[in-house]
Amino acid sequence: MKRALVTGAAGFIGSNLALELERLGWQVAALDDFSSGHFENLRGFTGEVIAADVSRPQDWEGRVGRVCAVFHQAAITDTTVSDPMRMMRVNVEGFRDVLGFALRARARSVVYASSAGVYGPGPCPMRETQAPNPLNIYGFSKTAMERVAAGFAAAHRGVQVTGLRYFNVYGPREAHKKKAASMIWQLYEQMRRGRRPRIFKRGEQYRDQIYVRDIVSANLKALAAGKNGVFNVCTGRGTDFNTIVKALNGVLGTSRQPEYFDNPYPFYQDQTLGDPAAAKKALGFAARWSFSEGVKDYLGGRAAKWLP
Repeated sequence: MKRALVTGAAGFIGSNLALELERLGWQVAALDDFSSGHFENLRGFTGEVIAADVSRPQDWEGRVGRVCAVFHQAAITDTTVSDPMRMMRVNVEGFRDVLGFALRARARSVVYASSAGVYGPGPCPMRETQAPNPLNIYGFSKTAMERVAAGFAAAHRGVQVTGLRYFNVYGPREAHKKKAASMIWQLYEQMRRGRRPRIFKRGEQYRDQIYVRDIVSANLKALAAGKNGVFNVCTGRGTDFNTIVKALNGVLGTSRQPEYFDNPYPFYQDQTLGDPAAAKKALGFAARWSFSEGVKDYLGGRAAKWLP
């Protein structure tokens, strides 16, 4: 039987991935320390759940045993965390420990979560050939992870290591993130409670919004392709905040108009937009969900049962 380790498995992306792998017939070991993940995300999961710190492999690798693949999603993803030592210890040193485990477990592939945060305020569309320019310690930690991965892959040719630079992800099982959840979720919560959605003037700033079901697909495509390197996981389309509000009004059956206010952050990025070409060529991945279809599926369709 195919066996995989998913780290951060009680988190937003990790839980969606663990459940899909299990649906596809994989035996999955779900690892999480539950510092930010939530047990509700693993309802319906029938595999082994291991409660442990990813940076302490001595506490969990014996229970995981042999695997053929590792999907590393565990990280501090809250960009407001300002403690550099904590961010680097969890994100970078924890990743080193996972790579060491993968080698000992004779895994053939490691697919890990990087971030569009490595680009910072770079020009759009953002391409993998651009020099990293992170704005915060989170983006810097992901840049460091990519360098660790490149060194490991060069030293250990038998293990394929693929990094995925996630853009702005939204979808089921993100509610536990609260203020760190997507703006789709934040605005939806405001609107369903009867309030006008609050966005920076004039709502024309945009993001490359990608549905979590496409993120899961990208992880599976990366595993199948077995390519070393790092690739954007994006749609290649920008969605502005006025469009988000319009889509949410459609799902809720409301007509709430935005409440615009001045942006207080001088370092705010007005746009993010990824170039999907490299991932399509190397991994065979292209986002399937349009923004409007993703929002309907998430908040008005079959995925809505996961709403609190």
